[in-house]
Amino acid sequence: MVDAKVPTPVDVHFIFTITEEVGSGASAVLLDNVVAMVSIDNGTTAPGQNSAEFGVTIGMADQVGPFDYHLTRKLIRLADAHDIRHQRDVFRYYRSDSASALEGGADVRTALITFGIDASHGYERIHIHALKSIAELTVLYAASPVEIARDVEELTGLEGFTEQPTEPAPHSSDDPSAH
Repeated sequence: MVDAKVPTPVDVHFIFTITEEVGSGASAVLLDNVVAMVSIDNGTTAPGQNSAEFGVTIGMADQVGPFDYHLTRKLIRLADAHDIRHQRDVFRYYRSDSASALEGGADVRTALITFGIDASHGYERIHIHALKSIAELTVLYAASPVEIARDVEELTGLEGFTEQPTEPAPHSSDDPSAH
């Protein structure tokens, strides 16, 4: 990004942590003015997971809960618009830096993107396609306009606060009297 002089609409901070699994990670290193955090981590390709060794896996939730709807949708739209191969996954037994930041009291939008791996912690096997895809999506995100205007303001009220669209839940019964 520096060599290509990629402009960014806001400051971007890259933070490298190694202890998110035990509860610290990004829990104490975010500045007060950080409003969005995209964690990048490994996504094990295993039975029951939708991670892949190619492209980017966009996390929808980890063991702490779902990631920010708006930030996650933005990453999906960027990947779609720029033909970056991607898939979605839920990491029920996995803790990201986003989780440690939120549990540490950070008031930030969070998202997670991962590169598929076959193993971790010293025996990683990662396909170059996944790493290139992660890099492409990261640069696109960093260079993209701030989507929610109120996120640029230092401290704001509730005006302009976004809402997640909701749709009526489908009925689980075929019985017409239950509708």
